[in-house]
Amino acid sequence: MEKATVFVGNVPVGGNHPVTIQSMTNTKTDNIDQTVEQIRQLAAAGCDIVRATANTEASARAFRDIKPQINIPLVADIHFDFRLALLAMEHGADKIRINPGNMPKHGLEEIISCAKQYQVPIRIGVNSGSIEKDLLEQYGAGARAMIESLSRSIAFFEQRDFYDLVLSAKASNVGLTIEVNRMIAKQWDYPIHLGVTEAGFDQAAIIKSAIGIGSLLADGIGNTIRVSLTGDPVKEIPVAREILQSLGLKTGIDIISCPTCGRTDIDVESIARQVKQQVGHLDINLTVAIMGCIVNGPGEAREADIGIAGGKDQALLFRKGIIIGKFPQSEIVQRLVTEIKRLGDNA
Repeated sequence: MEKATVFVGNVPVGGNHPVTIQSMTNTKTDNIDQTVEQIRQLAAAGCDIVRATANTEASARAFRDIKPQINIPLVADIHFDFRLALLAMEHGADKIRINPGNMPKHGLEEIISCAKQYQVPIRIGVNSGSIEKDLLEQYGAGARAMIESLSRSIAFFEQRDFYDLVLSAKASNVGLTIEVNRMIAKQWDYPIHLGVTEAGFDQAAIIKSAIGIGSLLADGIGNTIRVSLTGDPVKEIPVAREILQSLGLKTGIDIISCPTCGRTDIDVESIARQVKQQVGHLDINLTVAIMGCIVNGPGEAREADIGIAGGKDQALLFRKGIIIGKFPQSEIVQRLVTEIKRLGDNA
């Protein structure tokens, strides 16, 4: 089911538009300098939309000072106090995120009225850990309760002629996240925000997010994503980019490398990291292969646009499996980087 399109600031979410990457600041929002600096770092890394908490009057008012200093849309994260949503919209929020499980109905009425006035979309974000008490008692903390919570909220908004919605249902359990979002995709045509909440940190969190988000995207489900990692939010963006690139949903350089074995004559990992550092930011579709030996390198990576295969003293440079040069190991990284940039210029 093709999803409707919602504009968050000037960024379209849904329809046939590219899947966008989101993150959330972890600064005190009313520390304007720190918040602006972190948002700029996120944007430079490839973040399309950023969210910040509006948990105090000062933080909601800070949106007015933050907005002119950044170049990506700013979303207000709201819990419990609907008045902070109103204040954030009055001060320039491009979208509001609410959790229906902790917002009174009269507060939602006020939010809808204000959102109409300022033409601000709203994300209804259901989390497995904050479902309405009556739904938990009836269904337990599973997909059905999350769907019922979402359905209840959507009906409330639609009855008041508000359709500028984005939906999300997140859990720390990967299987539950996948299950509930598949149900959402079948039932509604609103854009879907994907994420595994409270995923944790480091490798385990990355794996959870890659499986949860990646599985849904592979099924054609999801219009915007957030990889949740404990710590510096800037670290979330490369993971999100890799998920999208691996599924062909975002342009970028795909660096493939062999796992190495006893035949390896070059430091594959070091070379791959050097190449990634120098060209990983380029917004071009190229597959680059770093292979450890000349026995199988060009053949095994024949589908790569460009690559190298290490030799004892020299390394081969090849394109689509055809050898195009032989160079000393000391030169091979720069030769490869130069060729990648040349291919990018001609793309």
